[in-house]
Amino acid sequence: MTAQLFTPVELGGVTLPNRIVVSPMCQYSAVDGSAQPWHQVRYGMLSISGAGLLCFEATHVEREGRISQGCLGIYSDDNEAALKPVVEWIRGWMPQVKLGIQLAHAGRKASAQRPWEGGGPLTQADAPDLPWTACSASALPYDGKWHTPVALDVVGLKRVKQAFVDATLRSARLGFDLIELHGAHGYCLHQFLSPLSNTRTDEYGGTMEKRRRFPLEVFEACRSVWPRDKALGIRLSSTDWVEGGMTIEDTVETARQLKALGCDFVDVSSGGNSPAQKIQIGPGYHVQFSARIRKEAGIKTWAVGIITEPEQAERIIASGAADCTAHARAFLLDPRWAWNAARALGVETPPLPLPAARAVTILPFKPQPALARAAE
Repeated sequence: MTAQLFTPVELGGVTLPNRIVVSPMCQYSAVDGSAQPWHQVRYGMLSISGAGLLCFEATHVEREGRISQGCLGIYSDDNEAALKPVVEWIRGWMPQVKLGIQLAHAGRKASAQRPWEGGGPLTQADAPDLPWTACSASALPYDGKWHTPVALDVVGLKRVKQAFVDATLRSARLGFDLIELHGAHGYCLHQFLSPLSNTRTDEYGGTMEKRRRFPLEVFEACRSVWPRDKALGIRLSSTDWVEGGMTIEDTVETARQLKALGCDFVDVSSGGNSPAQKIQIGPGYHVQFSARIRKEAGIKTWAVGIITEPEQAERIIASGAADCTAHARAFLLDPRWAWNAARALGVETPPLPLPAARAVTILPFKPQPALARAAE
């Protein structure tokens, strides 16, 4: 038997050796957007996890679009130069691992503290030159404690869209195989999609069709400069979990329209755009949404959300609910999660770099009964 989790999958022009994705995870450890030694250590470590795709954290397309002062960026030559050795090191040691990058703009949730500093909006108490001005679809703060953003006008819309295009070009020069645009979790593109944050009365607001216009324009602009033999997808919040907010039906149609523009996959998440959200959290709580988008929009999907066990991930793939499973906390707890998942499912383990390959002789391959259970 073969675990479906460890079969190849094509995303656009990119073939992943297995269906396990290391999800983007913010590190809040950059300096003016530029990667530091921490990023070299972290991504070097995760490149030998056994996952088929390693996706770099939310990497911001504008300085003012960063969530926090410590967020990674790709808005300057210095940012690009700092990421280059991180990518090159992985290419040298683990050429079979595909590399992705998540391009993001925080919109009204920009200018925030790092999580371990409280995570709230920055104030002048944090530094004399703070906070910085955030922008959004409308001049509506995330809640009463947050800064009121500036509603993007025609010039601002053009600027943000061009920032995504420029970041896409930088990502191509750096040699990434895949880009995921961040359209979820209450950040800028999600802010346009949701009626909770978009009360515009122009061509970018009002009906769902108008609210999705700017995100679609951004995607189309990025697709036009991103090579066709590389994958381009998007993370979407499938629902706002708030009455009167965005629904799964809205997101299914958004996915259909994205597919028509050349979108290769949707990373299916939810929430993040309102403190009033009532999320029904549990193991694999987004899988139902991934399955529906995959079936109704006819597009490949990633399932995320408390997928911690190899057998659980195998069931998701084998059932057709998603094409990939993406994991964050699982890799925080076990940086070799995918390698150990192969052992648990009784299949051949992914390659390791030569200095670490001796582990295979110490822990020889032995088929495990877990695979049979997962396939039931």
